Amino acid sequence: MTEAFILYEQDGGVATLKMNRPAALNALTGAAETQAIVDACERINADDGVRCAILTGAGKAFCSGGDVKDLRARQGLGEGSPHAIQNRYRDSVQRMALALYRLQVPVIAAVNGPAYGAGCDIATLCDIRIASTQATFAESFVKLGLVAGDGGSWLLPRAVGMSRAAEMTFTAEPIDAATACAWGLVSRVVAPERLMDESRALARRIAAHPGTALRMAKRLLREGQRTGLETLLEMTAAYQAIAHHTPEHDAAMQRLFERK
Repeated sequence: MTEAFILYEQDGGVATLKMNRPAALNALTGAAETQAIVDACERINADDGVRCAILTGAGKAFCSGGDVKDLRARQGLGEGSPHAIQNRYRDSVQRMALALYRLQVPVIAAVNGPAYGAGCDIATLCDIRIASTQATFAESFVKLGLVAGDGGSWLLPRAVGMSRAAEMTFTAEPIDAATACAWGLVSRVVAPERLMDESRALARRIAAHPGTALRMAKRLLREGQRTGLETLLEMTAAYQAIAHHTPEHDAAMQRLFERK
């Protein structure tokens, strides 16, 4: 029996997703791996008990992107006619990207090693990125004569700015964890043995807050990337009206005044 690509664990309000194909550097062969990520995202969105998630990789890599052996053999994502490949990207890799982007709770990428190609873009789909000193990042598609089929050209400039995104895209060269931190791609760099402890500690700090407020706050951050201020203010007013009437808000206010 084939082992699941995503190992799903939950501790209180924190769900941890681990990509689990270490012998292949957690490469995405095709529909099975991308569907596993979609399923995990849907599971989290349906569970109000989850308030934060961590995404990481098993073994020495975070995710090496598409399986180059399959690409060379024109199998998996590269199988069939151009039209078939186009549809396969829509139905697998792009469904995965949208599922990660639409995750309703804050997501921390605990980048334990190389994040190349789609692996780099998976990291940028997360809200917060913490890198091991062993992590490297590469938008490596053009090196293989390909382009980012998973939305990387939209995601990466929002993470590091257009000039640095262009440098990463056009050179296809990796950057180390220290450079990624200097460029804003990750928020901190830690020793490999501290990566999961640091990520879990941050996740617990986030998950200590009311789930409804966290999900709405994340949605507003996402919408703020693509809409005007007036539209976002109107959306914020509606969300705030809902938040004022939640039991979590009442409980938080009671705790605040009890401390005072």
